Amino acid sequence: MRTASGLVAMAVAALLLGACSPPPVEQAQARAVRVVEQTGAADGGSVRIYAGEVRARHETDVAFRIGGKLVTRTVQVGDRVRRGDVLARLDPQDVRLAAGAAAAQLAAAEADLALARAELARAEELHARAFISASALDGRRSALQAAEAAVRAARAQADSAGNQASYADLLADHDAVVLNTYQEAGAVLAAGQPVLRLARPETREVLIHVPESRIAGLAPGAPAIVRPWARPERSFEAVVRELAPAADAATRSFAVRVSVPQADDSMPLGATASVAFAMKETGGLQLPLSALTQVDGSPAIWLVDTDDRVRPLPVQIDEYREDIVIVRVALPAGARVVAGGVHKLVEGETVRVVSTDAPVRLDARR
Repeated sequence: MRTASGLVAMAVAALLLGACSPPPVEQAQARAVRVVEQTGAADGGSVRIYAGEVRARHETDVAFRIGGKLVTRTVQVGDRVRRGDVLARLDPQDVRLAAGAAAAQLAAAEADLALARAELARAEELHARAFISASALDGRRSALQAAEAAVRAARAQADSAGNQASYADLLADHDAVVLNTYQEAGAVLAAGQPVLRLARPETREVLIHVPESRIAGLAPGAPAIVRPWARPERSFEAVVRELAPAADAATRSFAVRVSVPQADDSMPLGATASVAFAMKETGGLQLPLSALTQVDGSPAIWLVDTDDRVRPLPVQIDEYREDIVIVRVALPAGARVVAGGVHKLVEGETVRVVSTDAPVRLDARR
């Protein structure tokens, strides 16, 4: 009995000691990282294509020089006009009345001039007979000079009023195409308020918008190829004419105007066209955007050494693209670049390398 009870006590003690002992320590698994095992230089034959709108080199908003009520507009959007054609008319009643009043003032000034000349002639005759003094004669001469000046002022006023009357008709200054209309008949307009937009169709260009990450590769004079969407079999040589000095506040892109000297009717105004640029080789390396990080405020990538330890390497960024970045860096032979999760790495950390081409596997232990 004592032997049996002793065995039971020893078993209970063993169980208690086992329950109090700590669990076995599991060794930490190395972090798995995906790497780019082969990096290549950016290709030298890349082509960038942008869609844009066909525009005229010269576009002008035309307006009346005077204010008034618009009584008629003789053109519509798309109409072709020639120099001297009437585009719109204002109510001419007020300017005609002003021209008539100026003409009447001119007639009155001319009558005063005729009277001053006659009085000077009589004064000279009376002065010759010593009937009036020299000062009275000088007064008649001054009156004649004043009358002549009044006639000149009235004639200038009449000419100005005549011009104002002619401004009631809005005329085309050159051959053009009507791009847009801003006002309809019945509107009361102020002087200089736009009525129409005209474009000279002889010189055409394509307006495109380039992201700020790509604007550095363009400059005025850069060659391009333009193809209209309606006639994709046609192509035209073009050249960059103008780059906007600042980015658009909403889209953060830069407006670029590409001149097409040989454009014809296959590129109508307002149509869509594609603009292709052949980009030169940068000599950098293509890496995924997820491989780029910052170390001490400078761009860098992470390399995996031969012993599977990671270390950062500073790089110089040449260009950003949609999903890759072109960097300038000297990589050792067979270098492996971490392609993701770079913000979690610590220098000298041992990792488990997984190629970007390897299939994704789930960890069943999780």
